[in-house]
Amino acid sequence: MKEFDLIRRYFTQAPRHTDVVLGVGDDAALLRVPPGHELAVSVDTLIRGVHFPPQTPPAAVGHKALAVNLSDLAAMGATPRWITLALTLPEQEPDWLEGFARGLLNLAGQHGVELVGGDTTRGPLSITVQIMGVVPAGAALRRRGARPGDRIMVTGTPGDAALALQRLLAGQPLDPDDPLRRRLDRPTPRMAAGLALRGLATACIDISDGLCQDLGHVLAASGVGATLRTSDLPLSAAFLAHMPAERVDWSLPLAGGDDYELLFTVPQPQVALVHERLAGTGCPVAEIGVIEAELGLRVLDSVGDRLALDRGGYDHFQTAESS
Repeated sequence: MKEFDLIRRYFTQAPRHTDVVLGVGDDAALLRVPPGHELAVSVDTLIRGVHFPPQTPPAAVGHKALAVNLSDLAAMGATPRWITLALTLPEQEPDWLEGFARGLLNLAGQHGVELVGGDTTRGPLSITVQIMGVVPAGAALRRRGARPGDRIMVTGTPGDAALALQRLLAGQPLDPDDPLRRRLDRPTPRMAAGLALRGLATACIDISDGLCQDLGHVLAASGVGATLRTSDLPLSAAFLAHMPAERVDWSLPLAGGDDYELLFTVPQPQVALVHERLAGTGCPVAEIGVIEAELGLRVLDSVGDRLALDRGGYDHFQTAESS
């Protein structure tokens, strides 16, 4: 199948929005940004064997390729609108392409996102999605802005995806419908939570490379420090079924990565309002620490002792043994 036939067959859809002046099929897309809004843009690449196990179902790969980008916009409090897709394929496999397109476009439909362009080429399997969204001018959430006394909060249950990956790498199979495996293969972008936090969170980031590492970006941008308490970290029932509370490997929820949850800070008097707003979105949220003036990140265990982690989070340029 020729390149443009492949694009037409798997990725061309009827226009959804009047803000798409020109979409798939030309040299560039033409898009209208609503008056009074700013454009939020992010891009992520997934490579087979690096960002997802080789045996991952193609529909899950398509879902995750978009979900990780949606998560970036959620962390900015932005509404997603458009994506472009650069797809590198070792060969044309109709079943894989059909599944991948279904996973990508189903999630796009759920969030009102339109595919407006991209590129296909031949080579080792990799997927790059660029996402664009809009946010009212001056309303975007940012990494800087955390202040001493702010409470640190997190959505969902960090560590599930990391535990799933640990088990898979150890040769312990997980059914695709296992709750841990679904958290790895099909993360839930917290779009409604991101919108609900506009005007409330003082700083926000999504957790992709590990909770501690990503919190470190907030601390550096804000010029502050923090203390976290492992006793307050929310762990899922599926996680605890495989790893009881008395012998939790804290590196999984603290440094495992692939969570795509929102980590954010709010003034202490606003914590109750956070719970109220996010309850309306169906998104669980927990308070896990406090921002402090003293620089650095301190993680305390259940008895208040300092916890040392072997690693802070995922790094693309470390060796496999250290990442």
